[in-house]
Amino acid sequence: MSAFFSWLAQLPALAQVPIVILAFGVVVGAILFFVEIAPRSGRGYTIIRLAVCVLAPLLILLVANSYTWAIIGAGALGLGFFYIDYRARKGAGYLFQLVGFLAPAVILLGIGLVIPTIQTTVQAFMSARGDRFVGLDNFAWIFTQPENVRIVLNTVVWVLIVPTISTIAGLAYAVFIDKSRGEKYFKILVFMPMAISLVGASIIWRFVYTARPADQEQIGLLNQLVVMFGGQPVDFLSVSPFNTLFLIVILIWVQTGFAMVVLSAAIKGVPTEQMEAAELDGTNAWEQFVNVTVPGIRSALVVVLTTISIVSLKVFDIVRTTTAGSNETSVVANEMYTQFKNFEQGRSAAFALVLFLLVLPIVVYNARQIKKQREIR
Repeated sequence: MSAFFSWLAQLPALAQVPIVILAFGVVVGAILFFVEIAPRSGRGYTIIRLAVCVLAPLLILLVANSYTWAIIGAGALGLGFFYIDYRARKGAGYLFQLVGFLAPAVILLGIGLVIPTIQTTVQAFMSARGDRFVGLDNFAWIFTQPENVRIVLNTVVWVLIVPTISTIAGLAYAVFIDKSRGEKYFKILVFMPMAISLVGASIIWRFVYTARPADQEQIGLLNQLVVMFGGQPVDFLSVSPFNTLFLIVILIWVQTGFAMVVLSAAIKGVPTEQMEAAELDGTNAWEQFVNVTVPGIRSALVVVLTTISIVSLKVFDIVRTTTAGSNETSVVANEMYTQFKNFEQGRSAAFALVLFLLVLPIVVYNARQIKKQREIR
């Protein structure tokens, strides 16, 4: 396999693209084969399985250049197909189709989530080089150093402010824009920042916050306004603790569109009979909103709040792009990367574990709310 990748790396970039696409197609075809064709009974499918048992080892030999792996592959395929054929005759072929569908997702989940989580958890209790068990020293370092405590507090500030303001603003937009003239155009304008990457949004707002000396022309929008009204340029990204609030504005600007779209759809799903009944009872618009609309979209509010809370907890792009964590603006995700870049793997893993523990209660709460909604229905 390494020989194949070495050969592929030597090819021009444009030649690598079709080969990678072809390899991807082969993998997808193999998955479909094992899911759809392999479990079927009949002489024709038996011949197909026999052909695969012959051709697959040859392909392994060609790619891996190893007779040992080719023999092992032939034996594994032969035994597997024999067992599949035996079970299919008993009417249990659906079981193998189920396994075929679930296996890729389970394997990717294990490789991409479960195994890294276990490795990170173990690494959090090890030294920087990962060769010595240090117990809780990395966590003690996090919660005893003032700058690290400030990092954790900054993260808490993000998760308290961003979801609250984004949800309130998104709900306000959803209520006032719905059924208005030009509704779709207003929604496009509000949702447009969501289509921009966080790095792109950070660069845009970094230009907005840019400050130049007083004797030079200002290119930052805010400082241009400050100078127009007779003030002096302010370096918004260096004045602590307000610089953290200026960074928070960026994420609010991005996430408000998401909140608006979800809540707008939820409001449209509130039964009109309830609104008409409340109107007949003599309630005003505010009372209808509080007593009918908000309870009717409670599940959507929970989803929006928890989703934006998770985004706020693991925010990295905005901080890294604008300040790189300087001037007391760093957050847990940024510091995790900084420690990893400084070859402090134990401390980096400890920050990652702290972040995981912060996110976990929100995920559990969201899962319980979804379960309750299903039980009610």
